[in-house]
Amino acid sequence: MKLIGAGSHPDRPQIDHDLIFTVPNFLTVLRFMGVPLFMWLVLAEREYGIAVVVLAVMASTDWVDGYVARRFNQASKLGRVMDPIADRLALIAVALTLVIAGVVHWLYLAALLVPDAVLLVLTLVFFRGHPDLPVSSVGKFRTGLLLLGTPLLVLSKLDVGFASGLFVAAWIILGLGLIGHWIAAYNYFWAILRKGRGHSTHDGGTA
Repeated sequence: MKLIGAGSHPDRPQIDHDLIFTVPNFLTVLRFMGVPLFMWLVLAEREYGIAVVVLAVMASTDWVDGYVARRFNQASKLGRVMDPIADRLALIAVALTLVIAGVVHWLYLAALLVPDAVLLVLTLVFFRGHPDLPVSSVGKFRTGLLLLGTPLLVLSKLDVGFASGLFVAAWIILGLGLIGHWIAAYNYFWAILRKGRGHSTHDGGTA
């Protein structure tokens, strides 16, 4: 069973519809809503166990919304824009929360922010908005690793006998996720440059 691209039909082209009220978009909004709930649970209530459940739901919606969109032909232009934004918001907000809570060092947050900041500047320079690039398999795998490693790291803060093992496993997974994050950023960097230069050339030729 494949996890990335599950639900797709090789014999049927994927079309982004002008739809708003779809199940995938609802799940993406649900992922947005999970961010402040996670921050409140960790920073205000110190309820790490419940916070892990929220993270697990957020991580599952990231896979389920893509599956539903492909399987039931509910891919939309809005979802294509919202989904990566929800991923980034979740990863950065969760990392910021854990930095404030003293669970991770600020360098972890910096490792997430620097590539995204570079891509954001490049996108604004060339497109003044969303570059409309397809989500890469590396990017999706990266997100999965980071969303898996984070709850393990939170669980390691609980008073359990295997907390040290969880801590080690969490940082192995997060380390691989960060490597994937930088690889995905590198690939997006060149994809934005190629598309941006082609866009500029086209605009210049038709002016």
